[in-house]
Amino acid sequence: MSSQAPSLSVIVPGDDTVRSRLVRRARTLSRLSIGWMTVEAGVAVVAALAAESVALLGFGLDSLIELVSASTILWLYTGSRNGSPPAERRAQQLVAICFAALAVYLAFDAIKTLAGGSHPSTGWPGAVVSAAAIVVMPLLARAKTGVAAQLGSGATAGDAAQSWLCAIIAAGALVSILANAALGWWWLDPIIGLGIAALAVREGRQAWAGEVCAACRPVDA
Repeated sequence: MSSQAPSLSVIVPGDDTVRSRLVRRARTLSRLSIGWMTVEAGVAVVAALAAESVALLGFGLDSLIELVSASTILWLYTGSRNGSPPAERRAQQLVAICFAALAVYLAFDAIKTLAGGSHPSTGWPGAVVSAAAIVVMPLLARAKTGVAAQLGSGATAGDAAQSWLCAIIAAGALVSILANAALGWWWLDPIIGLGIAALAVREGRQAWAGEVCAACRPVDA
């Protein structure tokens, strides 16, 4: 998660070839994230709406934020921007705004569900994609963390933190689906939704403040 700053790798100062390789890797990881998130978000959101599941919807909407986050990294390292500080800052602020919107929506939906006693049904397609995300997202997060540390990119580190958060939210959604199916614990779904909202507030605050990669140093530092 973002509370653990990525460690600094030893690289040759001022090596443009190394930086170019890292930028290409950052773009590749972003493209992989965009491809996976398109599938993940689509399945999760549709399954959540069908099952009326707050936690699963939170997972699906967080996947959309991860899609936006990966897209901003691709934008950041395209054309004349090439990871410039102003572009870095805009990328971080955009992700922070997405987190804030997610937190507000989920908190409202979870409280409404608890107050109304609405029982979600079992969304098995959502369970499958959640289980897959628990495997895929940590792999992407680790790779992004290493690139972020070497590039000195707070925005890329924020994208890595978002990937970790996506895995945690996927685990929460999967637990709520299984608990509801096996034990009838419908109330666990909105409670996990509130937990996801709280995590979104934390991540959004850190992204806005630029606190996700305090230990990062650029290649040419």
